[in-house]
Amino acid sequence: MRFARPALTALVVALLAACGSGDNGPSTGALIGSPTTVGTLPKAALSAPCDVKVVGLEYTTPAVRAGVNSNASAGLLVPEGTDAACRGPFPLIAYARGTEVDKRRTMASTSDAEMLGMAKVFASWGYVVVATDYLGFAKSAHPYHPYLHSDSEATAVVDSIRAARAYAQTAIIPLSGKVMLYGYSQGGHSSLATQKAIETSPSLRSEIQIAAAGHGAAPSALGTSLRSGAEIAGGQYFVPFLITAWQKVYGDVYTSPAQVFKAPYSGYIEDLLPAPADTYTTLVTSGKLPASDYSAAMFQPTFVPSLQDGSSGVIRAALRNDLVASGWTPSSQTRFCAGSGDPTVPYATAQKLALDKWGTLANVSSRDVDPEVQAAAAAQGLTQLQLLGSYHGALAPAVCLTDMRAYFDARR
Repeated sequence: MRFARPALTALVVALLAACGSGDNGPSTGALIGSPTTVGTLPKAALSAPCDVKVVGLEYTTPAVRAGVNSNASAGLLVPEGTDAACRGPFPLIAYARGTEVDKRRTMASTSDAEMLGMAKVFASWGYVVVATDYLGFAKSAHPYHPYLHSDSEATAVVDSIRAARAYAQTAIIPLSGKVMLYGYSQGGHSSLATQKAIETSPSLRSEIQIAAAGHGAAPSALGTSLRSGAEIAGGQYFVPFLITAWQKVYGDVYTSPAQVFKAPYSGYIEDLLPAPADTYTTLVTSGKLPASDYSAAMFQPTFVPSLQDGSSGVIRAALRNDLVASGWTPSSQTRFCAGSGDPTVPYATAQKLALDKWGTLANVSSRDVDPEVQAAAAAQGLTQLQLLGSYHGALAPAVCLTDMRAYFDARR
């Protein structure tokens, strides 16, 4: 399958030609153009001691294709004010967001829900936060988003740290040198992949000292999760997204879309995600994706059995991005947070498997937030259907944010 390249500006062409790392330091993570101030979130609205300035960054980062660079964008949150908490030196949190289907979304926003959460819980209390948009979103010229691809997730996050440090140096924002990693959902996979990349690279370990790493609802055991063949909430978005992304990355997941997908989806699914002008809602209301029973509606009858017996190219790709099965062991202070009732990233094939492997290590801890999620749902009078709809995307992440704040505060 050929994928058309978008027209590239002279600047991005130059970026694509600038590959590799020299002896004088990394060639990626350099700022592109001038950072832009998006706005300021007032401390009164955040119930915190610091105002938070929101800055947009654009930076160089490797493309999936070996030997060439691309670009990505990010949002940066900077504490401001006269309170002691707002003067620094600040620890730096690299945040990785959850799955998005709208290609236009950027974290350089004063209204993005995840960025508002990071501003309220972290930045307004004296943390600088950088949040990548990933390859293929917002300002990135990369021709697709390599969804749940460990290597490019890690490089996008690492280079966002470099870009944030470069901006902090020119803007005279004092950083303490301590770096924390956090991500939720897809971002949990990204933050875990980033931790692995840093800890297994002597040069990155020297460059970035991880004070603590947190991973929320991280799909960390992709091979086991997909082998189960079980439907998940939101699977009509996430499963096709990862299958088509891995095909673009590896080229051997399937021989044609029709091998995996039924018509009409096989005719357009490779070009659907991320969508240039669609949201989760409009992808369903427009009929581009089914509202429910997605396995029967979208996939060939042989697809789920091929997952379960391991013969599918999807499983081969999943194992390449399965962090639990990777042979790596976390060495930094590491915290897992998820809810055991999560209908989107099932606990049994995600956090539980990570804890089965690493949970006895002195540097690894975890929290199951299901009791708090159930209590919040009861307090709000949610029906069971409403609970399922808000568990992964609203209730659990709010509790995990608070949990990570306490974990990071003890290590800042």
